[in-house]
Amino acid sequence: MQMTPRVPMPRFLLVEDDTISRGFFRAALETLPAQVETADSLATALERGRRSEHDLWLIDVNLPDGNGSELLKALRQSHPETPALAHTADGDTSIHARLREAGFSETLVKPLSREQLLQAVRRALVNSPGPSAPAATGEGAGVGEREDWDEITALAALNGQRNHLIALRELFLAELPGVRDAVAQAVQQHDVRTLQGQLHRLQASCGFVGAARLGRAVRQLHQAPESNGAHTQFKAAVDSLLH
Repeated sequence: MQMTPRVPMPRFLLVEDDTISRGFFRAALETLPAQVETADSLATALERGRRSEHDLWLIDVNLPDGNGSELLKALRQSHPETPALAHTADGDTSIHARLREAGFSETLVKPLSREQLLQAVRRALVNSPGPSAPAATGEGAGVGEREDWDEITALAALNGQRNHLIALRELFLAELPGVRDAVAQAVQQHDVRTLQGQLHRLQASCGFVGAARLGRAVRQLHQAPESNGAHTQFKAAVDSLLH
């Protein structure tokens, strides 16, 4: 009996400097299934993008050594037809418009659900000459919340894969003291830019692991960095998770 040829898995380059966000994206993308190569900086992504062929690039807007638009422009010099998605925790629509002008087909706002991510991937690949994206399964995010953790939404975002959620949360909690200290130092030094950068990344991480209470506190502190109440709520939310 003649065997049906297996359709090759799509190959993605995921560029993300935040460990938690990178873990979520990779776990979600691999359920397609897909092969996912990762990079945490513009330089690393450029080296890997030029070395290998990919069916899709997923690029963080803000990188430690540059930005997503710069990276896309450089990658397109050697692979002009590869589709690209941008992702950011910034919901400013004017930024999204500039990213479309730079060549990204869509901008994903973190945190997002697994289904939202995979739907965007399918749209990006629909006209691509590479392997077509497999159909995704699973339901969208539900609603439900404990005091610290939003278990239902976090599991829905990872298609019920509790082992991935546990791994992400362990990593999140291991990094949280360092992030807390960086936020405190930025506040003490009145370094608004560093503070906003730390809170920007932390907000996305909270969404991916379901840290609902801390996520609310982060949003409040981001909106009112001079508020003593916002600082108190942030510290209390962090302490509750770490103890």
